Amino acid sequence: MAQDPQGPRLPPARGPVSAAVSEYLLDAGPLPGDADVARAPVYGDDLQLALYLCYELHYRGFAGVCPDSEWDPALLRTRAALEHRFLTALRADTPVHDSVEDALGELLVEPVDGTGTSHYLRDEGELWQLREYAAQRSLYHLKEADPHAWVLPRLWGRAKAGMAAVEFDEYGGGRPDRVHAQLFADLMTDLGLATAYGHYLDAACAEVLATVNLMSLFGLHRALRGALVGHFAAVEVSSSPGSRRLAEAMHRTGAGAAAEHFYDEHVEADAVHEQVVRHEVIGGLLAEEPHLASDVAFGVDATGHLEDRFAGHLLAAWHSGRSSLRAPLDSETSRIS
Repeated sequence: MAQDPQGPRLPPARGPVSAAVSEYLLDAGPLPGDADVARAPVYGDDLQLALYLCYELHYRGFAGVCPDSEWDPALLRTRAALEHRFLTALRADTPVHDSVEDALGELLVEPVDGTGTSHYLRDEGELWQLREYAAQRSLYHLKEADPHAWVLPRLWGRAKAGMAAVEFDEYGGGRPDRVHAQLFADLMTDLGLATAYGHYLDAACAEVLATVNLMSLFGLHRALRGALVGHFAAVEVSSSPGSRRLAEAMHRTGAGAAAEHFYDEHVEADAVHEQVVRHEVIGGLLAEEPHLASDVAFGVDATGHLEDRFAGHLLAAWHSGRSSLRAPLDSETSRIS
């Protein structure tokens, strides 16, 4: 079968499951066995990377991997086994609110003394930590809005119209220079980071892989459309205040105009998006399919669960003076002395 000459390179494996998936994609070996999948820690590097590799075939794929691998039946069975473990763990580990209103209401209350990642970066973060944060988040932001677009064919009426309106803004309102993924690439340039899609996959921690995998899991399954809407709502509700803090962090550390602009853009845009998502997307969805309310709440809370795990990883590393990355940032791309 023809190989794809484009796309990022496959990253080094992080264990037997991701190694077997990578070898299979290169026609160099069999897929992992059920026992290997069952043994891999759910939130660990090996399982999360293996799942990320499976999902990435639905986005841009990998250089040297046949595009037909996207729908390879054997690989889809392996992906299903990985997904089952991931989703089962999320349902067991996520404290879920009784209602959508309760789940979103908690996000709408800004803590007086916040201790999250954006609070830390605003108040005391150093430029090297902002660079690490951007490198980790690039796995999502360089394809911003793409995982959420999967839900559009599964919605109708008010929910579809509201979702499409928000996605249109995320994709720049028809202007390529305003596409949010491009704005994030501009931010990365200001920070002296490589902007190639997937460049920092090998350096990224398992916790951030899980946050991106969550979007693909929800987006690629029609049965989880309610959870995807809940996830999207959680992102939009929390984005504006978090982006304001990150914009202040970029300004305080002298990160650059484009670095500040990315988050300034999200302060304004996501304040509007939050209202559309709550009233039109969620309101429209539940007016048509009220039985999905528990799924929406699960999507909100699972997002918070994984974001808390990612924040815990970042802050534990930074408070101890360590890098949050698995590999150091590319010295040749750095303009920071």
